[in-house]
Amino acid sequence: MRQRTPVVVNILIITVLLVIFYYLFVQSYSFLASPYFWGTVVISAILAYIHSAIGDLIENNKFKKLTAEEKSAYLAEKKIPFLRRQYDAAFKKQSDTHEKDILIDHGFDGIMELDNQLPKWWLGLFYFGTVFCIVYICAYAFTDFAHPISEYDKEYKEQEAAIAQYLKDQPPVTIESAAFSEDNIAAGEEIFKTNCVSCHSDGGKGGIGPNLTDNFWHNQPEKTLFKNVFHVVENGVTGTAMQAWGKNGVLTGGDIEKVAAYVYSINQLKKPITPKEGGAPPYGDEAHWEKQ
Repeated sequence: MRQRTPVVVNILIITVLLVIFYYLFVQSYSFLASPYFWGTVVISAILAYIHSAIGDLIENNKFKKLTAEEKSAYLAEKKIPFLRRQYDAAFKKQSDTHEKDILIDHGFDGIMELDNQLPKWWLGLFYFGTVFCIVYICAYAFTDFAHPISEYDKEYKEQEAAIAQYLKDQPPVTIESAAFSEDNIAAGEEIFKTNCVSCHSDGGKGGIGPNLTDNFWHNQPEKTLFKNVFHVVENGVTGTAMQAWGKNGVLTGGDIEKVAAYVYSINQLKKPITPKEGGAPPYGDEAHWEKQ
């Protein structure tokens, strides 16, 4: 008769498997607080005890049919701790008597073959791997688990929310706190294309609105170019199509800071677009900006 695995060990294995399976589908450990998970554990434990009780009945029935010698050997083996039996089954070399019992009646060149059973640890890993693969494939096919696109979308939304919260917690950008940064030029260009191109044309060369690449400015309320652009975009120009983008709530202080960085870059870091190159003619007075 073979020794059976203790019911406590079976319950422990079942619990570990349930944790793995739940995590594959839920993708977080929040299920540990769910009564459904613990209900599953309790039901599984009850079934394991029922299975063990049935096994005890079958084992007792078989035990009665053993000879006195077999009963003695069985009881002696049963006294060996479970973990010790597992270790012996995996690593202990069988005795010479046992080898004779499992020796296969064929050989070649003096090499004989033994009909050994596969180690239990190997079989356990094999069965676990098989079940895990089946569950993993089902989770991959019917849930969002392990999908790179789904994971990317989830992380992207989390990052977007974190950025939005960060910006919300930051103090608003004002003309006093705004400063030029090359890091804002690219974002400012996108805002410019969305809101300003209709009047100032591509690259700020001017059209309905003035040329933003030359050094002639009709409105010069500030001493530096960057602050001047911020002021005009925020407050607008009375009597013209230039609305107060900031005061009207269309653009935030951070948006205006980025647009001002872009306008500063096309005015100071690039060559002006002349009328011969398609730019609007000078409008206003020549500016003498203070350095940033």
